[in-house]
Order: sequence, then structure tokens, then C-alpha cells
Amino acid sequence: MTRMTSIPRDEFAERRQRLLSSLPAGSIALIPAATMQPRNSDVEFPFRQDSDFYYLTGFDEPDALLVLLAGKNPQTVLFCRERDKTMEIWHGYRLGPERAVAELGVDLAFANEEQDKQMPKLMQGCDQIFYGSDKTQLDAQVRSWRDSLRMAKRQGKQVPTGIQQLDGLLHEMRLFKSDAEIAVMREAGRISAAAHCKAMQNCQPGVTEYQLEARLNFHFAMNGCRQPAYPAIVGGGENACVLHYVENSEALKDGDLVLIDAGAELDYYASDITRTFPVSGRFSPEQKALYELVLKAQLSCIDMIKPGVLWQDPHDRSVEILVEGLVELGILKGETEELIKSEAYRDFYMHRLGHWLGMDVHDVGDYKLAGEWRPLQPGMVLTVEPGLYIAPDNTDVDARWRGIGIRIEDDVVVTEDGCEVLSAGVPKQVADIETLMAVQANN
Repeated sequence: MTRMTSIPRDEFAERRQRLLSSLPAGSIALIPAATMQPRNSDVEFPFRQDSDFYYLTGFDEPDALLVLLAGKNPQTVLFCRERDKTMEIWHGYRLGPERAVAELGVDLAFANEEQDKQMPKLMQGCDQIFYGSDKTQLDAQVRSWRDSLRMAKRQGKQVPTGIQQLDGLLHEMRLFKSDAEIAVMREAGRISAAAHCKAMQNCQPGVTEYQLEARLNFHFAMNGCRQPAYPAIVGGGENACVLHYVENSEALKDGDLVLIDAGAELDYYASDITRTFPVSGRFSPEQKALYELVLKAQLSCIDMIKPGVLWQDPHDRSVEILVEGLVELGILKGETEELIKSEAYRDFYMHRLGHWLGMDVHDVGDYKLAGEWRPLQPGMVLTVEPGLYIAPDNTDVDARWRGIGIRIEDDVVVTEDGCEVLSAGVPKQVADIETLMAVQANN
């Protein structure tokens, strides 16, 4: 039984037709589903469908294959698991090929066991085969199907001669979100923002990082997001200076900040939010100074986002603001222009301003076109996440700044005349954070 999705079924069909129209006539594209992954012994990880496959089908069963035949009479074919009463008793219901045509809107559907028989027939007469660069599990199967055609070459069978990457065509489509996709991401942002608020209100000295992570995941699940979009980062004190800290194992201390980078996944679309706040509910003077510098950079960069702005421009602006601020605070010494040119700031700001966001938290899509930074366009969704991280062992910096890590991140969609912040529901002004944290959560 297929899971309900908030993306209309006809949108999946429209995506397939759009991809077919961009493929050369006489080509065939193969998009495999994900497979179940073992965790240990008889246990498997929770299943998560391949993003490319789900984008084109809305089908969330493992071990399937979508085939697109381009030409005058384009065709979509699905291979999927056969109905099996015994397996369904143990592992859950299956759609089966008989129902796939009606429910998914494909032209033909076969059981997986038919692949070796049907695929050489479907490939016959095709010039090129397209599939993803990361789908190397198809290599052996494609060779086998081509070998079957070669054996029948004397009977006039045409063997595809070229293998091409599908990534460029498909991922460029995924980069631009439809109204339905943006609506899902807006809801994911709302749910994630509320979870961050709960975490702030449940934070106090002695609470562990993993307990705040549990608060986040509980709120996600209770609001329809069974899985987070990625493992949460909950780093208290010096742990916030580790960019991808995921141990989340220590107790939070009075006087420290805690950095939370977490987002829910709703209907296969990610949210990605970071907030940094004081464990005790009040910022120290040093924490406040660094925090407001990062916030200034973030707000300025969000204000820049609109169609036509080059991808690199907001990042360059964030560097400029952060370097100017670090000089004013005495953490960096020298002229702003020279410090930027020498990249002296990279000891404190070592990552870029953001990334594409969508079905993957670091979503697909090129950042440059023909070697040049691409301009932003309506429908693109990106994160804006400047940060400052003063390593605890950085003896070039006064001790009062050391061990402070701050990042502020929001999800932003480019609109026709500017942008919309999808994660605006969680506060980020100092006064608003302190006011929220003064109110105990009603759990």
C-alpha cells in the first residue's frame, strides 16, 4: 500500500514527462529505487527512498526500477516487487505491478523477476542509456542486458552504444521547487521551528545534549515527521566549535552556549535550522557580542536574496561583515581588506554561507554554470548560515572568547521579487530568545 503524499500524483507524472522531453530521442533512462540497508544482525535501518526515484514516482517501496523511453512515443515503465501474501504478513503490504499502473500513472509495470526478460526488449533500438553517476549497482545489470542484445545482433537487434549521466538533467529539475514542494517545505520549517522553541524552553544546566535531541525528535514525530532530515547537532560549550558534532553525549553547563542544528523531514523534504542560545537563559557580554555579529551578517545576507543575485555574493558579504566585526572586537588585527585577501578569518569562519535545500539536506544542483557563479532564480531554496567558532585552544585570542561557537541558520526560498524565510517561527534576536527561555515549556 503506497503512503499518502502531499505532492499531487499528477505532479510526479508531469516531472517524468518533463525529464522525457529533455532526453534525446532514442534514449533510455534508468532510475533505481533504494534498497533496505542492514544495521546489525537481523535488524535493518528504517527505509528511506532514493530521492531521485521518489521525485519521479512518489513510490516509497524498495527494490524498484523506473525506466523512461524517450522518442516520438515516450513511455514509462516500472519494475517492482510482486505481491506475496507471506512476505506481506511479515513485512507489510506491497503495491505490486498490477496496481502500479493505476496508482502511479506509469504506462507499464512488471514484477522485478521480469527485468532480465523485459529490459533487453525495452533497450532494443535505443542509442544511449542514461543513469545516475552514483548508481553503480546498475553497471553489472546494464552489461548483462546489453550482452543479451549483442547475442541477437545478427537478427537486426540494435545495441545501445553510449552510457550517459542523468544527473545534470534530473538535478537541474530538482533545483527549482514547485508551489506544492514549497508548501511542504514551509510546513517542515514550521514544525522544525516549533521544535527548536521547545528545546530552548527545556534547556537548563544539567540537561544532556541527547535529552535536547530527544525533545526535537519527539516534536518532529508528534507532528507527522517520523524521521529527522539528518542527525541533529546539539553541542554545548566547546562542542559547538566542532562543525559536525553528533555525539550529543555531554551535560550542558551553566554559563555555556548550546548550538542546535536540526530539522525535520516531511514527505521527503528537509528543513535545516540552527540556533545558538545560552544554557542558563542569559547571554554573557562576550557571547552577546559575537552572537549579534553573526546575526548581523545573517540578516544582511537574507536581505540580499532575490532573483539575479549571484550565489557567491551573499557569502562574500558575510565574510566582510564578520571580519569587520572581529576587528572591532580585537579578535582579528589588521585592515579588513587585507584580512579577507589573506583569508585570516578562516580560523573562525571556515565554511560557506549555505547550500541548496530540498529532498536532500545538501540538495542537488550546480552552484556554477559554465564556470561562473549562477544567479538566484525563483523556486530555488537555500540555507543562510554564517557562523563564528573560537577554538578553545586558540592562544592567539584572549581567553574570554575561547570555546564559543555560534551559528544561525534559516531556510530561504527565492521568490519573484525577493525571498521568504521558511523557518521564521523560531526566534533569533537576543531579547526574544531570553524572553522565550524564561517561560518553561508546557510538555
